[in-house]
Amino acid sequence: MRTDSSPGIDPTASASTVSARFGALPAREHLPAGSGDVPVLDVVIPVYNEEKDLGECVRRLHHHLVRTFPYPFRITVADNASTDATPEVAHELAAELPEAQYFRLEQKGRGRALRTVWSASDAPVLAYMDVDLSTDLNALLPLVAPLISGHSDLAIGSRLARASRVVRGTKREFISRTYNLILRGSLQARFSDAQCGFKAIRRDVAQVLLPLVEDTGWFFDTEMLVLAERAGLRIHEVPVDWVDDPNSTVHIVKTATDDLKGVWRVGKALATGSLPLDRLARPFGDDPRDRQLTDVPKGLARQLLGFCVVGGLSTLLYLLLYSGFRSFSGAQFANALALFVSAIANTAANRRLTFGVRGRDKAVRHQAQGIVVFGIGWALTSGSLAALQTASGNPPHSTELIVLIAANLAATILRFLLFRAWVFTDRTTDRTTDRSTDLTTDRATPEPAPIPVRISETSEVPQARTQR
Repeated sequence: MRTDSSPGIDPTASASTVSARFGALPAREHLPAGSGDVPVLDVVIPVYNEEKDLGECVRRLHHHLVRTFPYPFRITVADNASTDATPEVAHELAAELPEAQYFRLEQKGRGRALRTVWSASDAPVLAYMDVDLSTDLNALLPLVAPLISGHSDLAIGSRLARASRVVRGTKREFISRTYNLILRGSLQARFSDAQCGFKAIRRDVAQVLLPLVEDTGWFFDTEMLVLAERAGLRIHEVPVDWVDDPNSTVHIVKTATDDLKGVWRVGKALATGSLPLDRLARPFGDDPRDRQLTDVPKGLARQLLGFCVVGGLSTLLYLLLYSGFRSFSGAQFANALALFVSAIANTAANRRLTFGVRGRDKAVRHQAQGIVVFGIGWALTSGSLAALQTASGNPPHSTELIVLIAANLAATILRFLLFRAWVFTDRTTDRTTDRSTDLTTDRATPEPAPIPVRISETSEVPQARTQR
């Protein structure tokens, strides 16, 4: 959850008031115990040519939910253009079980099926699982409980957690762990298992998150999780017991190729800042562990930590550059050139990592202001060198470095203050404008963008919805 610069929340304020003030997503709330005719949970089972396993799967899941789940629920079979007897089996299930219904899509793609059904569902908690039920159903309630309670935004089953118990072949184990290592190395993913077919999401989050997910196939899960994590949403992980289905029809090579293409596409979008992840932010204070610190500007602690890390690396870069330039030039020229190069890198790193500014908007202006800050730092370090040379005549190189380190520490403190109060002040001002204004102002809050529904993909959805 992003808490770097969001203001404190009045615990007595309603969710709609908080949402209007701070963004697209309100503070999480526990779902009410009595929800009338609307099911609390909608479990989607995406299928393609699963006439043999579908009936047993749905009946087993229905029996488990009736026996163990304390809220109203629904089971939705999402058919990805099956060509066998899957539709007939699904119709029979919808007629037999009052909590079951059937969706038919004329295009293939697990991601497309999940997006369509989740977007149309009225249940506050949405989940899905593979038709083979490889995951032990005892993990279902622990999966959705954090979403019902308001603790988390998404939940996933993990086969790679320490407490998980998994039975599968060496080949699939290697592929799964390799894929998750790729995600950690390329997209900095922190969740442990992207591919387990056992996930859940709150409906209010899905309404804003799903329009940002482009993939319609197997990479849908990964893209959804990466975007949610980058936006600061909370992802809950549940260790699962999982038994591999030896009759799985997943084409491993094609799926792996499509996943790598998806990793490249998402990584590029994140690097260029083209995704509007700010609309997914939760307000600061929606979790009991959040505490408002008096007399401390919001985000100061995190910004100080980020600035210190960037500053330490920048100082190391500066000293290396200075030592290199000093071998063929005078002290003043080497200092100016090393400081100039390191200042450009320092401004870019602080812009992205410390103050959270993404994209190219105002990047040139920020660099220009950074050069001015560099000039102030250059004056401070050059003055220190001039004073040293005046006092010692021809000081040794080690003495120069000691003086420059001290001068750079002073320049670093000054640089942080200027960055926060002048260079990136628009970043914090935009987020804190509402702190000094009353909620009765006529400032309009944009509604979340409606989720586009492509008629070609869902032409038979209205008829399918009525078959219960």
